[in-house]
Amino acid sequence: MTIPSDLSGFVLAAFALAGSPGPANTVLAAAGAAFGLRRSLWLATGIITGVLTVMLLTATGLAGLVLALPGVAPVATVAGALYMLYLAWKIATAPPLTETNAEAQAPSLGSGYFVGAGNPKTFAAVAALHSGFALSPSDPMLEVALKLAALAPILVIVNVVWLLLGAALTRCFRDPRLNRIVNIDFAVALILSLAVAFAM
Repeated sequence: MTIPSDLSGFVLAAFALAGSPGPANTVLAAAGAAFGLRRSLWLATGIITGVLTVMLLTATGLAGLVLALPGVAPVATVAGALYMLYLAWKIATAPPLTETNAEAQAPSLGSGYFVGAGNPKTFAAVAALHSGFALSPSDPMLEVALKLAALAPILVIVNVVWLLLGAALTRCFRDPRLNRIVNIDFAVALILSLAVAFAM
């Protein structure tokens, strides 16, 4: 089987789009800082699954059909924004990692899925990837499969890197007060990235 000529371009573009700062990556870094790498892996898994779902829906045309229904797009946009604001509050109020607090529950797989699938940056990035590269133009099913297979490991790498960045930053601040400042800064960064994403 020959490697599609557009595959290298797709991979480079996917790394650039998935790795650039945005609401989902800010959530990952913030979760890594607030809850640690291990406790945030379900969040990362959910985000990956959500983004791949958007790719599948976009490639099959279902996303366009659903968003074209009257009232669906604005409701989805508001719901996504409110949920990310809730995550920002949860991150800002998380106890420092130096404290052993069983009450502080890290964001779940479902939370991650909602962030991945409900993030406006996801739809823009996936639309660009899908329309900008033809991996198997003569076989639509293979086209979708190739794009999902190429995108999945990229998302894993990018998400783990963002989690590690957040967790590494927190380890530099073992003092609970400084740790709290880091968490609040990440929450503010999430709100700002959300505002930028929705303004685009």
